[in-house]
Amino acid sequence: MSGPPASSGATHIKANIVLYGALAANLGIAVAKFVAASISGSSSMLTEGVHSLVDSGNQVLLLYGQHRAKTPADAAHPFGYGRELYFWAFVVAILIFAVGAGVPIYEGWAHIQAPEPLHDPAINYIVLAIAFALEGGSWTTAVKEFNGKRRGVGWWRAIRRSKDPAAFTVLFEDSAALLGLGVAAAGVWASHAYGDPRIDGVASIGIGLILALVAVLLAREAKGLLIGESADPALIAQIRSMIEGRVEITAVNHVRTIHTAPDAVFVAISADFDDRLLMGEAEALIEDMEAALKAEFPQLTSIYVRPEKARDAVQGGKGLKGA
Repeated sequence: MSGPPASSGATHIKANIVLYGALAANLGIAVAKFVAASISGSSSMLTEGVHSLVDSGNQVLLLYGQHRAKTPADAAHPFGYGRELYFWAFVVAILIFAVGAGVPIYEGWAHIQAPEPLHDPAINYIVLAIAFALEGGSWTTAVKEFNGKRRGVGWWRAIRRSKDPAAFTVLFEDSAALLGLGVAAAGVWASHAYGDPRIDGVASIGIGLILALVAVLLAREAKGLLIGESADPALIAQIRSMIEGRVEITAVNHVRTIHTAPDAVFVAISADFDDRLLMGEAEALIEDMEAALKAEFPQLTSIYVRPEKARDAVQGGKGLKGA
């Protein structure tokens, strides 16, 4: 069995570029939106400010999760702390649902019940335009990063297969932010065009519903990672093929994998060894297979090979019995 998992520095650096970019954009946008909301009295602009503030907090949590995931393995966590990132991704989904979606829906409903007088919407349009440019830049960076990992696989399938919540969380958040900006702009325009401030409250509720949907999707993906997901089927097939290619292996019973971090995989292999192998020969074979797998697939940070159906060797002393 190989040593404890180690996180890939390159992967974390790339993920951090996306997260830091999104964090910087959201902090600046949040301040601008709150200022615009205080001047114009727009409900949808206020909820957009809350949205950007929540997104900023989410990026901080994901960065913290990445930091904690690098903690070396110890006696209490022999496979490392990589899955702590999945926990914080789940917390992010809860925050988006509870705060990011809950506040806009409440604020929108309150604005419909007691609409505020309309003010000059110019400041709203200026802030929305700036926010759209900044969010668009962050979204473009997230898309470019995610495209590099898709390898030709469809978008939704790639998201379902992704083991890095930082990548698809920022992508989901930025996509929701762009949709929210569009809804906010439409709400501000319609409120003034029709002279009805309640429309702005409806737009705020619409933003909340978008965020609620995103939160549900993120929670679903984070839950699967937190419980434990297997590696990509293509990787499992390649591992099986390498083991089956050994003349000393008569059959591969199963190859079971689980991600202990976005770039760390534990694999357990059950295989039938040739019954004529001696104990020492089987041990050397296992070590050789582990070394070959590690060399071919660096993400396999922990490997366990279990010989099955062992009997006394036909020739030359003790075989695999009891192994």
